[in-house]
Amino acid sequence: MNKITQLFNIQYPIVQGGMIWNSGYKLASAVSNAGGLGLIGAGSMYPEVLRDHIRKCKNATAKPFGVNVPMLYPNIEEIMRIIVEESVKIVFTSAGNPKTWTAYLKENGITVVHVVSSSKFALKAQEAGVDAVVAEGFEAGGHNGREETTTLTLIPMVREKISIPLIAAGGIATGRGMLAAMALGADGVQMGSRFAASEESSAHDTFKQAIVDLQEGETHVTLKELAPVRLIKNKFYHDIIELYTKSPSADDLKILLGRARAKRGMFEGDLIEGELEIGQISGLINDVKSVKEIIDTVISEFKLAQNELSNIKI
Repeated sequence: MNKITQLFNIQYPIVQGGMIWNSGYKLASAVSNAGGLGLIGAGSMYPEVLRDHIRKCKNATAKPFGVNVPMLYPNIEEIMRIIVEESVKIVFTSAGNPKTWTAYLKENGITVVHVVSSSKFALKAQEAGVDAVVAEGFEAGGHNGREETTTLTLIPMVREKISIPLIAAGGIATGRGMLAAMALGADGVQMGSRFAASEESSAHDTFKQAIVDLQEGETHVTLKELAPVRLIKNKFYHDIIELYTKSPSADDLKILLGRARAKRGMFEGDLIEGELEIGQISGLINDVKSVKEIIDTVISEFKLAQNELSNIKI
């Protein structure tokens, strides 16, 4: 049996990324109902909003789902308390030290997964007692690791260092990508961008269409002085690039970024001034589909690619 399907008690080793402003209960429950593991993205939710989404997700699916918690956000203590009170069984942590919350979560019977961008942090996560790690390559959308290691090299490097289950993320949206990641040593995959462009995603329809319209090379990682983030090259992105010509301080960058710009872009649909986070794989996403169609397509592509490779002789 596959280690990821066994760990989470799911049908397919496919995890949905807990993306801010995209990953409400509708997306999470749809992924779980289709055989993957859906994640509610707590990063864009006030604590009581998160509680509401957890309860709605329970009503929308009888299958396992989890919550993704970026640990750098405020209200982290209240968020963790709500997760325990609502009997959430799976938590993915990111953007922080896994030692901070892993023991507390596991004491409350929760399966813990931590997101990393390097083999060094994967090993630290394993030492902290997590049940699995997500190793996310530089191709990914949203906030990225500073190491700039791509998925193709990151996954085998992490596989060499850890013995716990490994989930590959960054640049995966197809069955062929899933098979490639597993050939490199992953036990399963996490997909974000592909599910952002789904019917059930909570993103604005104009943002979903922007994902579909993107071509190769139309995203870029910037704001490394704050927290590296991969964005669509819109007016806001070009304003950042213009500011860089003036050797800005971190405070200058924070002033330009302002507040709620990611919400403005992805949730409210402002394609000009909004912060539009998406991965490089968007160049391969050509339509907005239901979650079930996406997962069914990925699995059929995976099996087809498996068969094709079995016929290759060297």
